Amino acid sequence: MMEFKKERKIEAVVMEKGDSPVRRWEDLDINILVTILLSFDLFQLIYAIPQVCRAWRLACCDPLLWKTLDLSVLQSNFIRLPLKPYVYVDSPSEKKLTGLLNICLNLSHGNIQTLIFHTNLYVNDNQLTFAAERCPRLKRLVMPSWNKIKKRTMCRAIHIWKDLESLTMPSINNPARVIEEIGRSCQNFSALKIMGPCDMLFASALASFLPNLEVLSVRCTVLSKPALAIILEELKKLKVLNISHCIITEDPEDPPLEPMNILTELDESILEKASRLDKFLTCMSDSCIMCQRALNDQGFMRWYKYEEDLWKVDEVKSLAV
Repeated sequence: MMEFKKERKIEAVVMEKGDSPVRRWEDLDINILVTILLSFDLFQLIYAIPQVCRAWRLACCDPLLWKTLDLSVLQSNFIRLPLKPYVYVDSPSEKKLTGLLNICLNLSHGNIQTLIFHTNLYVNDNQLTFAAERCPRLKRLVMPSWNKIKKRTMCRAIHIWKDLESLTMPSINNPARVIEEIGRSCQNFSALKIMGPCDMLFASALASFLPNLEVLSVRCTVLSKPALAIILEELKKLKVLNISHCIITEDPEDPPLEPMNILTELDESILEKASRLDKFLTCMSDSCIMCQRALNDQGFMRWYKYEEDLWKVDEVKSLAV
């Protein structure tokens, strides 16, 4: 029996002096390289990859890598205070955030459309102004803590963000100025999440200045029946309302030290007003752990007590992080 051996094709590589048959990493196709870089985390992307070579640094500026800047992995080193701004952030922590923003926003070349901050990351006025100026095309902002930000600074930032469509924000006193600026400057604005109580003033501001609002979430907090009625009656274009795990009170504002007059279920008048919505998300169950937590915290959720990243959750998918 004869054996036939497959002949190997031997290819000779002719090299001139100084040439190499091995391709260099910097010669890798830019589209392939960017696809690979998408698998790296933020800190690798900004600190390690740009140091490899000039080509890789240029790849780190690709718009595909900077649609979202997620800083929810970063928290301030802070202590809580009894008076405004209610937190003290140490200097090294502030410098770290400033440095990180500087690197990220320089690499992004103004292409960031979604900007996410941790609920324990306290941005100051200068940092917010810098972010606004370097992210003019922003469409979604998740910033649950405004303790160190003045309203006028936030209004100036919103004025820059003409394309803003979605905002996650804390509950604030006298919100009309900020809400009015959103209504004036952001013509495509459609989705709002309030991480804190929504009182009559807040509901009235929404009705007055954001009549085209389509999606609203006020989960895990205190919401009075009159405020809820304003939202349902006045926001004519509202399609989705999430009040899951809320403490619904009968009166607009219960006096301090007085027990809240809490509703155990929504009455027919509220349900009838909500029937026009595409989605009306509620949960008022005694057996629900999130409802229990909201009640224990009296509608001011202490997210630091619970599972990491629980603050990111929302029954409305477009508002979850």
